[in-house]
Amino acid sequence: MSSSPSRKRPASPPVEPPAAVTPTSLVLTAPSVPSLGFGRIPVAGLSPVVEAGSYPAKASVGELIPIRAKVFREGHDAVNASVVLTTPDGTEQRHPMIAVEPRGLDPWEAWVRLDQPGHWRFRVEGWSDPWATWLHNAEAKLPAEIDVELVCLEGRHLLNDAATRALETGDQLDASVLRSTADLLLPNRAPADLLDAVAAKAITRAMASYGPRELVSPTADYPIQVDRRTALFSSWYEFFPRSQQASYHPKTKKWTSGTFDSSHQRLEDVAAMGFDVVYLPPIHPIGTAFRKGRNNSLTPTAADPGSPWAIGSAEGGHDAIHPDLGDWDSFDRFVAKARSLGMEIALDFALQASPDHPWVTTHPEWFTTRLDGTIAYAENPPKKYQDIYPINFDNDPVGIYHEVLRILKLWMSHGVRIFRIDNPHTKPVQFWAWILRELRESDPDVLFLAEAFTRPEMMHTLGKVGFHQSYTYFTWRNDKRELQEYLTELSQDTDAFYRPNFFVNTPDINPFFLQSGNPAAFAIRAILAATGSPSWGVYSGFELFEHKAFREGGEEYLDSEKYEYRPRDYHAEPNLNLLLGKLNRIRRDHPALQQLRRISFISTANDQVLAFAKNDGDDTVIVICSLDPEHTVESELYLDLPALGISSDTVDLRDELTGANFTWGGLNFVRLTPTNPAHILHVLGR
Repeated sequence: MSSSPSRKRPASPPVEPPAAVTPTSLVLTAPSVPSLGFGRIPVAGLSPVVEAGSYPAKASVGELIPIRAKVFREGHDAVNASVVLTTPDGTEQRHPMIAVEPRGLDPWEAWVRLDQPGHWRFRVEGWSDPWATWLHNAEAKLPAEIDVELVCLEGRHLLNDAATRALETGDQLDASVLRSTADLLLPNRAPADLLDAVAAKAITRAMASYGPRELVSPTADYPIQVDRRTALFSSWYEFFPRSQQASYHPKTKKWTSGTFDSSHQRLEDVAAMGFDVVYLPPIHPIGTAFRKGRNNSLTPTAADPGSPWAIGSAEGGHDAIHPDLGDWDSFDRFVAKARSLGMEIALDFALQASPDHPWVTTHPEWFTTRLDGTIAYAENPPKKYQDIYPINFDNDPVGIYHEVLRILKLWMSHGVRIFRIDNPHTKPVQFWAWILRELRESDPDVLFLAEAFTRPEMMHTLGKVGFHQSYTYFTWRNDKRELQEYLTELSQDTDAFYRPNFFVNTPDINPFFLQSGNPAAFAIRAILAATGSPSWGVYSGFELFEHKAFREGGEEYLDSEKYEYRPRDYHAEPNLNLLLGKLNRIRRDHPALQQLRRISFISTANDQVLAFAKNDGDDTVIVICSLDPEHTVESELYLDLPALGISSDTVDLRDELTGANFTWGGLNFVRLTPTNPAHILHVLGR
């Protein structure tokens, strides 16, 4: 059934305003926490803590995350530490922490998995560990026959007390083991026998459960927000529906636009390549005032469709669909088709307006009026965007905030649960904090990707206030040192609040690394993106090696799809379809590639070879990739087998790209060519 493009749009779902609608009510408040300061056993340097607990740290369902702290005390007695997690329903879980290197700096950590979405809290408890203190003293004193009788007496006391606690919980087996070991601590026995008795694995395990915990010193509770899995692990593909099966008519010199319905085949092709998020540029009516022509010219023809980011015309604004693309029914069919293929639709949300947007008439106060009476258009000197008016969020924050929330909820009611936010760094952080808080409370499954190519502090702050994913500097990180430093930063320094999405290209960014058009360059960047980050993205045309730049030294595409229709033959040879599909299959098969935080770099003799290992549980993957698309590169590669959890001198590996099997030792040789620029190796035995 077809409907007229002028069909009345559905009513927006109601939006409940906050109790008070003053600008000050839009500020996120810090959670209530106990008074700060050190307890009897000091605990310092707690992480992950974001802005002193004002915002929650990030995690996703099933993700392995580290809790870290410095735990110490006066004197020489032993300390220990635990993590206490509070689930969304208020249940507490206690997890032991372990001391890690360098011991002299007192670091402790625990890796935990949070198994349900919602608002979690955590704290660290430092405590005095009399059993560890006794063990240390016994190992020093017994062989030297110092205070033997007293040492044995103290040991029996600790073991018997632990046995009593085991009985109180109904654990008769551990109680029996503990009491029988206590009976073995007799001063007339050989020191070695005494130490062997208390070093048994059963005793270590039982004392971990029932040993004494004294001077317990908890920190404040801090928040962790656990999101659905897609917030961390996803594969994105971007295309313009208007280009799908678009056709040009030479007689009329006009185009027939592609539609949502003509894009169903493209959805099937994208699903076949293993992508799970389809991202659309803005799909709203496009203004005609100051419309841009091909290659961003100021002289469009009647055939030029205009930039989708110049939002708004007589047909409507952000809550309307461009009539050339279809209507609400066809959009709903498109969303349903994607869902049937196991994919989600992500919609671009660009808070700006063309001069023809209805807001310009109904809410002129939402824009900036210059002294000459004109409305200020967008500029990034020397660039000018005469077809776009920025929003001024300070003129009517309450009105703007609630209108944006209404529009988002409208699209959410039509099945959109992911939004890619255009240029969020040009809007107030306070605004995003409010929007994200409101939607997290009402619709916690809705995700936001920040397209903020700007200064690090702003990018990080957007992550802190709640953006689930972020664009990154990956596009501009090409050599070995840059990549290692950046992957280290993302996995260890900013992981609590900043989730990366490695897009290999975008409609705005034609990376210099790809402008040669060499297929090997495209393969290298795809492999690095798909394995380096749990989320990655591709803008259509990448798989066809599109690479021509608008001008030398620039990163804009020639004949950019932002300003014209670009129908493509996606199966034309050569293409990268097979590799993209293989990379997404490998990612689905290996939990190690679905996480951000556990990455270690492998030493290679050649700086044109990057190697790293990623691990999650029993799954370990080693990635070895050439950084030179023009030449064959060779290198020695040094595997630290114990660090990979390998107890033998060799390890069996399977290359997930080719199916080849290898057996490697500590020192190995690799040869990578432009046609086979990488190994993605699964560790078969540990």
